[in-house]
Amino acid sequence: MSSNDAARRAAELRALLQQHAHRYYVLDAPEIPDAEYDRLFQELQALEAAHPALLTPDSPTQRVLGQVLAGFMPVRHAVPMLSIRTETDISAAGAEAFDARVRRELALAADAPPVEYAAELKFDGLAVNLRYEHGVLVQAATRGDGETGEDVTQNIRTIGQVPLRLFARAQATAGEGAGPGVDRPPAVLEVRGEVYLRRDDFERMNERQREKGEKTFVNPRNAAAGAVRQLDPAIAAQRPLSFFAYGLGEVQGWDRPPTHSATLDALSAFGVPVCADRAVVQGAAGLVAFHAEMGAKRDALPFDIDGVVYKVNALELQERLGFVTREPRWAVAHKYPAQEQTTRLNGIEIQVGRTGKLTPVAKLEPVFVGGTTVSNATLHNLFELRRKGVRVGDTVIVRRAGDVIPEVVARVPAIRPAYVPNFRMPRACPVCGSAVLRERGGIDHRCTGGLFCAAQRKQALLHFAGRRAVDIEGLGDKLVDQLVDGGLIRTLPELYTLGIAKVSALERMADKSAANLVAALQKSKHTTLARFLYGLGIRHVGEATAKDLARHFGSIDRVMDASVEQLLEVNDVGPVVAQSIRSFFDQAHNREVVEQLRAAGIHWPEHEGEADTRPKPLSGRTLVLTGTLPALSRDEAKALIEAAGGKVAGSVSKKTDYVVAGTEAGSKLDKARELGITVLDEAGLHALLGAAAASDEEAAP
Repeated sequence: MSSNDAARRAAELRALLQQHAHRYYVLDAPEIPDAEYDRLFQELQALEAAHPALLTPDSPTQRVLGQVLAGFMPVRHAVPMLSIRTETDISAAGAEAFDARVRRELALAADAPPVEYAAELKFDGLAVNLRYEHGVLVQAATRGDGETGEDVTQNIRTIGQVPLRLFARAQATAGEGAGPGVDRPPAVLEVRGEVYLRRDDFERMNERQREKGEKTFVNPRNAAAGAVRQLDPAIAAQRPLSFFAYGLGEVQGWDRPPTHSATLDALSAFGVPVCADRAVVQGAAGLVAFHAEMGAKRDALPFDIDGVVYKVNALELQERLGFVTREPRWAVAHKYPAQEQTTRLNGIEIQVGRTGKLTPVAKLEPVFVGGTTVSNATLHNLFELRRKGVRVGDTVIVRRAGDVIPEVVARVPAIRPAYVPNFRMPRACPVCGSAVLRERGGIDHRCTGGLFCAAQRKQALLHFAGRRAVDIEGLGDKLVDQLVDGGLIRTLPELYTLGIAKVSALERMADKSAANLVAALQKSKHTTLARFLYGLGIRHVGEATAKDLARHFGSIDRVMDASVEQLLEVNDVGPVVAQSIRSFFDQAHNREVVEQLRAAGIHWPEHEGEADTRPKPLSGRTLVLTGTLPALSRDEAKALIEAAGGKVAGSVSKKTDYVVAGTEAGSKLDKARELGITVLDEAGLHALLGAAAASDEEAAP
């Protein structure tokens, strides 16, 4: 066979195998027997062996690769993989509450038409991002922390449902108002979805494990996640994984359809598997009906779900709604009751968390529920405990709340064996003896010990050392355990008394590791006021609030001395946050910790030493960053904009004032041009900052 004939036949075989694999793995409607598929597959293998130049990364023969990876490489997501809010009320009222929030955020009148939603299943698996460039799968990554995941490309390639190459032609929208098709896949298309195991595949896999006398897997979700994160792709290939797409990441060179549901239709046309159990519904009534319908058929589904997901269907409305912190306002997960079992409540103990919250914990007769053996379960708070009427000795119903945290749902009505008094919360912290208080109108009891409380110490140290706080590289869980349990550290300031001799004496800490930690401690002394405030772990004070406090007051002393009324003047600080800050600094030991940290040498730039009353030239302006700038990193550009009073948004909308674009700018740049928004390069950004500042100075009295 000539080279040209071999190339033509190889292309035909790849197209045939892709088509039949799609019908087999995705549509579950094969057109040819397995033997015929194997024959075509073997013919392609032979051609590629005879003509190595024909071998391509997207060839069906390249799905299972045998090399063991040395380790997972980090992958920075071009578009963060954000989580969505979970509706706490699992009844129909949860769907109604979400619809009410959406209508309120959109300022819709009571008589306005119902909002259209895309309703989908919430799969119980592992979230991944698939990156296709010109239709070819080039990378797959886990969610990770949302910003950075792990490169699991080799393992994802073993999943038969995941196309290595997208279909050449797909319809941009489906049904009424369908737009033009695209002749080729987009330049870049990132597909977000879930890797999961079907129940029947899971049972067969466990049966094989039992036959070999090996350990069985606890549940499909863990088995799927474990397979994706195997260093050896051959092991991943042995587990019959499946995949469903539910959204997009970065997109270049494609006009996305105007709705989420049409986007999923387009992905399906590209050959990407999308679950058929989805619907477009109208208003709260439609959401309630979908929740009930899927709940009724939940046990009959071939895979596990732990709820459903509602998304505002129109992308234009999604942009209007935007995000709160790291969650979209336009989507919510609405869960179903988790698996439940009954067992005996042997006792109730108190657990003190990082923020001082006292949580009653049920000590249970061990019971297998939700795929694991449970001996402890949360009782949440005193009010929940009393509402459920739970007492020691009762037979109780246990479930895994959110399929993660075991909780006591209720007691089984029965005659108690003897009188048992009601449980009472302690008045003093069982760990440090500090007073226990309940906020006015609140339900949680809290230890007032703050950084003084030993129960909060380890978590306080880890929080303070975190990357978003003062960033002490190398100070992790195991090292903190040794430092605290060995009595070397009792408070945050004592971190800075550590020397190489003390640290090197710890387990698995050689002189070099000890020197690195001490160097990291010294480096962490040079921080910012916002990072320092965040690192203190004040309840309700996240990164954004810490930045707002730093900008408004400019001094730690002013923050510590601010009244509730003065705190309420800070952007986005409400009564609860203000009272939390005031209560924290009302504790003498917390103020002492701050003074000791400053005495240890922690400091920040001089311009943060007093409130910044200078004009904010970009106040009220919204900018979007896209691509790679020549000199400035994304964080540096963001810091310059925020210092000038501007806001940096993650997506382009009609409210965007400027888009700052570098090399390899993607869809954000295209969107800016469509909307007629001014686009700046790095030099243009500096010019804008300079011109705006000069204008404000001229206007100043």
